Amino acid sequence: MITPHAAVRGFLNHGNRRFAPLGSSASIDRSDFATFCGRDQLGPEAGVKAVVHDRYGSPDVLRVEEVPVPSPAAGQVRVKIAATSVNLSDWECLRGSPAYARIDGLRFPARRTLGSDIAGLVDDVGEGVTQFRPGDEVYGDNLRLKGGFAEYTLAPESALAHKPDQLTFVEASTIPQAGAIALQGTKGAGTGRRVLINGAGGGSGSFAIQLAKRLGAHVTGVDNASKLDFMRSVGADRVIDYRRDDFTRTSQPYDLILDLAAHRSVLAYQRALAHGGTYRCVGGSVSTLLRLLTVGRLVGGLTGRAIGILAVQEGPAHFEPLAALCTTGDIQIHIDRTFALDEVPAALAHVGEGRASGKVVVVLS
Repeated sequence: MITPHAAVRGFLNHGNRRFAPLGSSASIDRSDFATFCGRDQLGPEAGVKAVVHDRYGSPDVLRVEEVPVPSPAAGQVRVKIAATSVNLSDWECLRGSPAYARIDGLRFPARRTLGSDIAGLVDDVGEGVTQFRPGDEVYGDNLRLKGGFAEYTLAPESALAHKPDQLTFVEASTIPQAGAIALQGTKGAGTGRRVLINGAGGGSGSFAIQLAKRLGAHVTGVDNASKLDFMRSVGADRVIDYRRDDFTRTSQPYDLILDLAAHRSVLAYQRALAHGGTYRCVGGSVSTLLRLLTVGRLVGGLTGRAIGILAVQEGPAHFEPLAALCTTGDIQIHIDRTFALDEVPAALAHVGEGRASGKVVVVLS
């Protein structure tokens, strides 16, 4: 990946701010954004800016292009994007690797514009949409259609939820995908239980640390050396630099392991688990995932452990509980940096190289 070298730009609702993105200073008034989002801004011949790619590869294959205004079909909502957070899934779909990232397009990307975790204003709705109307503030994980790295995108009605008033667009965009993973991945954490989170310094990991601690667990966070202090700051009791120490070699095995970057052997994970413990991964190499699906189930059954892949459930029902905790301040949102639309290549590089502590957000203004 490339190193970001453009200016970092913020997009904050100062009345609701609960975080301080590094280097952020810009803000936008909610009423100004609502005015800008009015449907009368889009004429029949209008075009909108989008970051597109026509082949898999590095961030260099991305470019900003003017594309036609998308028209919502039945059951769809057109959203004027305010903010889109970057996920590791965006990086994988850009590169076309691991192989499962090409499930919608073997040779060429089926979706030219990436970005699934969106927040913004409803601009128009298709036939049959009943939950939303133009002007509503929404957020959600638009993983099926993507398109968040653009001024406007389409999303299924079922993928969206009304944005809580207590959250800014930037904050809300960080929650859907990372929040669903963190909530489902920490199920089973509890008082006195030992929990390890591999990849704990990123977006899902920073939420997962806080959720596990809130449930009373002793939490170990694993990531690279640059994120050790960050993991401690969000609540990790113990931190490990994966480049120096192998977390699977421990004298005190874990009751729950959430692995956000699976690359080790099934036997390594088995020895890191206490009897009756659970290992679940989200992402990793195809070979590792296949071993977990086959050998992992067998080894786990023979040794009294549950070893497998976390099948993350999507939709508002699976991320709104975390949003509720964020609105009350029980869970904090941590944003590493914000980027402008034309800085999407740098934003993806920052996340894909593992340099982001917490979430990275692309902001439109």
